[in-house]
Amino acid sequence: MRKRNTKSDSEEKVLDVNASMQGTLRFDDPVRLRINGKFEGTLDTKGVLMVGKNADITANIVGENISVSGQVNGNINARVSLELESTAKIVGDIETPNLSIVEGAILNGRIRMGKSSGKSTPTRGDWMNSDQLAKYLEVDENKIGEWASGGMLPATKESGKWVFERAKIDQWIAEGKVDTKA
Repeated sequence: MRKRNTKSDSEEKVLDVNASMQGTLRFDDPVRLRINGKFEGTLDTKGVLMVGKNADITANIVGENISVSGQVNGNINARVSLELESTAKIVGDIETPNLSIVEGAILNGRIRMGKSSGKSTPTRGDWMNSDQLAKYLEVDENKIGEWASGGMLPATKESGKWVFERAKIDQWIAEGKVDTKA
């Protein structure tokens, strides 16, 4: 490990989240975000994301440099690098060009590595299952199945289960096609 002694590094600010949160957390500018509490939803960050040892995250995560010491249930797309510390427990697929796994880390999912070819097909971190989408839209999971089966919701069947591309869902919401009361 390199030792850093620059003034900017010593003064660097970290956004530290110790609370229980739910929803979409998105940063368009680089930040240093550390999550030590419970989080459910979607994380989309630039900069550094640190998942603390006590963190319990149920979310698809998209970021640049990600370090995981806690528990993550969801897919992770780290555009630059992903580090799994010895206490990390991941249930989900990973996509990253650089991966470091410390002995003791647990990973139940698929790993895809390689250079990103720019604008390609959406990564697994950009997709949600029915349960995740129900939480995202704050509706019953049965309603998600009805909407998908009826063609009211942009959806894809994968291994017999509905999956949803986040960008298409966000566009569907923006176009006002969602009616959570229906």
